[in-house]
Amino acid sequence: MDADRPEPWLSVGQMAARSGVPVSTLHFYEKRGLIASRRTPGNQRRYDRSMLRRVAVVRAAQSAGIPLTAVSRAFDELPQDSVPGTEDWLRLSEAWRTDIDRRLAHLQNLRDRLGGCISCGCLSLDECGFVNPGDRSGRAHSGADV
Repeated sequence: MDADRPEPWLSVGQMAARSGVPVSTLHFYEKRGLIASRRTPGNQRRYDRSMLRRVAVVRAAQSAGIPLTAVSRAFDELPQDSVPGTEDWLRLSEAWRTDIDRRLAHLQNLRDRLGGCISCGCLSLDECGFVNPGDRSGRAHSGADV
């Protein structure tokens, strides 16, 4: 191997150190199919360096509130026979943009209506979009004593 070229396979400890996540988290991600490893003859995990990118994407997605099931579905769309390229990662992030924008709009609406809802106290008025959007509770019960 070329001395200037990094080792293509990382141990679980190296992977944890480089990705900033605990070994147990790497094992969890692997169990969920988010990353993959191969085993050495001594049954030790070895990760391709490309798995570092996947871990970074998982962490970024989690920070944005994207569920691991959505991450897993997105990863299923990535090429399996090669390392995903820039276009693949951009396509993946674009697919999440709509969901993030929707959640941002919802949070902004909640922020703007929070004071009115807290001072209202009824939790069932049609106007209470914070805890009871669309007056779901009002259809089944009346007042705050529900």
